[in-house]
Amino acid sequence: MRIHIATDHAGLDLSHHLITHLSAAGHEVIDHGPRTYDALDDYPAFCINAAQATVDDRESGIEALGVVFGGSGNGEQIAANKVSGARAALVWNLSTARLAREHNDANVISIGAREHTIAEATSFIDAFVAEPFSDEERHTRRIRQLGEYERTGTIAGKNVDGR
Repeated sequence: MRIHIATDHAGLDLSHHLITHLSAAGHEVIDHGPRTYDALDDYPAFCINAAQATVDDRESGIEALGVVFGGSGNGEQIAANKVSGARAALVWNLSTARLAREHNDANVISIGAREHTIAEATSFIDAFVAEPFSDEERHTRRIRQLGEYERTGTIAGKNVDGR
């Protein structure tokens, strides 16, 4: 599987670890930065690029997921979710990592690098990558509704008017 990763200065140690860990597990890792420490760097471009590459790969039939992380993971998730077609989930334990894939078919995971040890964060990512989407009708229906809103600004029959 191809895995796109991005961070900011807060997650640089985790980034270096993940490149080695995920590559050793047989994944193709694409690093969207940063590659060197800069306490004043800005995560949005890194995370948006990783999310866009994930969406583009998946639309091209390439099996791909994204992993974004920073101090809390909040901003990184917000940035990734600005990409049309990205479904980025903030995870903080094994259960939320698995459910992000199983129920939400999340294609990007976001983690707070300052909130977890490298071992914990790695276990969340491994669980996320390994978990398949359940493909249950109720979950696919909800994902379709999110996509509809993303495209049209409304959800038919759901009292969402796009304002």
